Amino acid sequence: MMRTVAFSQKKNRARITTSSAVPSQTTGSEDRAYWCKILYKMASPVVFNLAKGTLKQNMPVETPKGYAKKYERVTYLEAVGRTMAGIAPWLALPDDNTAESKMRKELRDALLKGIAKAVDPQSPDYLNFRTDYQPIVDAAYMALGFLRAPQALWEPLDSLTKLRVIEEFKALRTRSGAYNNWLLFAGINEAFLLKVGAQEDPSRIEFARRKIEEWYVGDGFYSDGPAFSMDYYNSYVIHPMLVEMFKVLLDRKKIGKSEYDQALKRMIRYAEFNERMISPDGTYPAYGRSITYRTGAFQALAQVALMQQLPEHISPASARCALTAVYHKMYDYCNNFNEKGWLVLGFCGSQPNIADYYTSTGSLYMATLSFLPLGLPADNEFWTSPAEKWTSVKAWSSEPFKKDYHVEY
Repeated sequence: MMRTVAFSQKKNRARITTSSAVPSQTTGSEDRAYWCKILYKMASPVVFNLAKGTLKQNMPVETPKGYAKKYERVTYLEAVGRTMAGIAPWLALPDDNTAESKMRKELRDALLKGIAKAVDPQSPDYLNFRTDYQPIVDAAYMALGFLRAPQALWEPLDSLTKLRVIEEFKALRTRSGAYNNWLLFAGINEAFLLKVGAQEDPSRIEFARRKIEEWYVGDGFYSDGPAFSMDYYNSYVIHPMLVEMFKVLLDRKKIGKSEYDQALKRMIRYAEFNERMISPDGTYPAYGRSITYRTGAFQALAQVALMQQLPEHISPASARCALTAVYHKMYDYCNNFNEKGWLVLGFCGSQPNIADYYTSTGSLYMATLSFLPLGLPADNEFWTSPAEKWTSVKAWSSEPFKKDYHVEY
């Protein structure tokens, strides 16, 4: 019996070692096809059910022990807003005759129908913007989606739906969120209103702007409120939302270019850490709050890549290969979907015990946020360049790699 157990353990160790190997080199087009497949799989249950008015009916909802909210009032907007922010750049690409374009068009058409249902009081999938604090967060991700793809997701909406969206966003002003990264949610909600020509509340924008600047601690990291916490919130929220908010303010001449440029430089610096967190086998540290957001941890790196602002020593190909390795590890090796394609509560598979008290099924769709480079066309160098090693692969292969440093901006 003991020999059988030992043999079984040995086989299991071998299986893990094999699955943990660096993926064989693939072409950029193969990587892109794989990214599209995963993102389409992840987004489809949310988007297609919303379009049919069956999201609340069909979305299974998991919550951890001690969950602190009434999930039926918040989880559905969480799923919609977060998914929308992640797929928006991809949906913004023009249609063509490819299989990928067919997937994009299906999702885009369905999401436009779904947005109309989400703000229609007579719809079974009318989403809650008007009570509880959590909608401040997830309206902000919806705003991020509109800002990332205005021609694809905002302009095609009919006038009544646009008016309803604006009114739902204004209704968020009856509440204030937490004194931390939540300030950015209120700020970007108002920046969205400013962008679409509605009357914004400048005080919410200004409060977020001043406090986030005050909470900068250096070397690409912001504190999440007055106290620093070591987690992925600089990527989940702070850098991407701050830069997007500043982009709107810069376009409206409400801030100077130097302020925007500094925020962008800080995000680029943080993206360097983001890239170095990816090990040679595609794993990354499971630390801090909200690790159930999975690959959302790499939104900052993904946004810098989408903006074609990667640091000189991180090539587009190496960033692509690093993220692809993460996806293979996270979505091939870990069973993160249930039998109907919904994300399950956990990090690598079903692990409800690691979920935070504010996390439910809808929360998990932050995972879409690292797929932003799909907004780059297939002929961009991010996708056409031959595969390259990323920093940790070079470091652990005894190859030259860039020495890290501290920056003071």
